[in-house]
Amino acid sequence: MAHYRNQLPQLSSRLFLTDGGLETTLVFHQGIELPHFAAFDLLKSEAGLIILREYYERYLAIARAHQVGVVLEAPTWRANPDWARKLGYNHSALALANRKAIDLMLSLRMQHETDTTPMPISGNIGPRGDGYRVDARMSVDEARLYHSEQIAVFADSPADMVSAFTLNYVDEAIGIVRAARDMNMPVVISFTVETDGRLPSGMSLQHAIEQTDAATNHYATYFMINCAHPTHFEHGLQRNEPWVQRIRGVRANASRCSHAELDASTELDAGNPLELGQQYAQLRTSLPQLSVLGGCCGTDHRHVDAIFSACR
Repeated sequence: MAHYRNQLPQLSSRLFLTDGGLETTLVFHQGIELPHFAAFDLLKSEAGLIILREYYERYLAIARAHQVGVVLEAPTWRANPDWARKLGYNHSALALANRKAIDLMLSLRMQHETDTTPMPISGNIGPRGDGYRVDARMSVDEARLYHSEQIAVFADSPADMVSAFTLNYVDEAIGIVRAARDMNMPVVISFTVETDGRLPSGMSLQHAIEQTDAATNHYATYFMINCAHPTHFEHGLQRNEPWVQRIRGVRANASRCSHAELDASTELDAGNPLELGQQYAQLRTSLPQLSVLGGCCGTDHRHVDAIFSACR
């Protein structure tokens, strides 16, 4: 049974940690092959489960050290039908993988949660297409139907919420929110932006958040920004604007490079963890509700530790 679904603890004023760049850490730092960047594929073996558990435990140790909560994001960003089909998963095998991911998060919570580190579990959802490009574009109704399969598994599990990351056009976001609403699941929407602060679709972050809210009666619990460096979006944030106050989380890239540059790179750009930590501290002056802090591509436990050292 879900523990926090009706009262998510990260909606308080305290800080919550979430992890860094799972896929880039496994590929570039640990030399693990991840076809199609699909970390959920590791769940099929005991060795893969150990790798994932050890990855998350690094971040749980950081949370304990800083006495902050943790949003446990399941390793299911690629665990939707199109990407799973490329890996040979049918519908039942995919559903099992999504359930196993939540079971892993539940096991970590049972072992590590304390009064000072509450741990809501999030079923992580990724885009149907490539997060860096607007491909496989769907209508709102198509997105609602497509993502319902994965959300239904999370709704029938101990997951407290669902979070959709690296969304690059608004119709998919609206469809995901409506699918979550159909199942009474709290939902978080995280948009990615280019170096100009706009979504890859060309829409401004402001309009994407406002349109998602208008089309769903503000059902999304909050919004996040991920897979972009703080310098790509900080200039467009005015703390008193209502849409800015809807942003509660950031998972930034370590690199200042554009999506196209990152896509073409064969080496990891890990940036400067201490500098990134200071940039997060500065973001908190522009984002008055910012409380969920983590990383995306190129970041690892060093970056997240630096973020919390700066923000605490």
